Amino acid sequence: MRPTQRSVRGFALAAVISNAIIICTGEAVRLSSSGLGCPDWPQCTKTSVVAAHSVGQTSLNTAIEFTNRLLNFPLVAFAALAFIACWQYRSGGQRRRDLVWLSASLPLGIVAQAVVGGIVVLTKLNPAMVAVHFLLSSAILAAAVTLYVRAGEGGGPARGLVRMDLRVLTGLLVAVTALMLAAGTVVTGTGPLAGTTIDSHGHHTTVPRFHFNLENVTQLHADIGWFIGALAVAVVIGLRFSSAPRQAVRFGWLVLIGLGLQGIIGYVQYFNHLPAGLVWVHVSTSVLLWIFVIRLYLSTRERIPLPVEQAEETAATPAPAPAT
Repeated sequence: MRPTQRSVRGFALAAVISNAIIICTGEAVRLSSSGLGCPDWPQCTKTSVVAAHSVGQTSLNTAIEFTNRLLNFPLVAFAALAFIACWQYRSGGQRRRDLVWLSASLPLGIVAQAVVGGIVVLTKLNPAMVAVHFLLSSAILAAAVTLYVRAGEGGGPARGLVRMDLRVLTGLLVAVTALMLAAGTVVTGTGPLAGTTIDSHGHHTTVPRFHFNLENVTQLHADIGWFIGALAVAVVIGLRFSSAPRQAVRFGWLVLIGLGLQGIIGYVQYFNHLPAGLVWVHVSTSVLLWIFVIRLYLSTRERIPLPVEQAEETAATPAPAPAT
């Protein structure tokens, strides 16, 4: 109940890892057409809380979907521990409000995810709700990564470590990467891997999907990827030939290499008619790329500790009396 800075960062890192894993396993659910392996919510079926046979679904489908649901328990545990640790943590004798708010977004986001996940199942894998489910997970992951970084910094004002133009470019890189993730959900919801159901006679039925032209939305997704690549090249060159910290340069290169791999995997999967395994690799590496992009942006600035006098003054300020 008296967490240190190191333990707070440890819980935040656990939240980052658990959120990244749940995104990857969630995508495995969709790509294996296991989204209705547990056709009810919050129970697996109307008569069973645990994994049970469902009409029209294989045992593997049920196992994949139920495993993904079970992974929510450690996810919730780490989110709760991170929040408790940030609430109890005192830096310079005062509570870090920025850490409290960031950590609070983790359990609140998971509650929202549970609701959206239930809607996904009850609407029989509506592609719009599946997209919201994925993007909300990405937002929670971003909050966890930010919490991990901020927990290792002071509670004072932010100070830039690179030129302003480079900070703007890295911020733009975050925004455009988020747009690319959103475009990716549209591609998946339009293509053949949006999901299928199997009835008791073994007949496959496709779930609802977006009525877009697959070639057009794929091209849009690729165009955004090329734009991100150009941004990343500009950022790496700017960081390399300036007085940027080594950490920023390192994450710049990781982003650039990650984008290159993403591009290769993306084109290979498209010209091979979207094999599910390769699509899963594409999505999983996009999760890593998302983490690297956020870390790159956060590495271009730092937050310094508050002056001792200000910290003591803030800690000594009595809390306002509750309204009567």
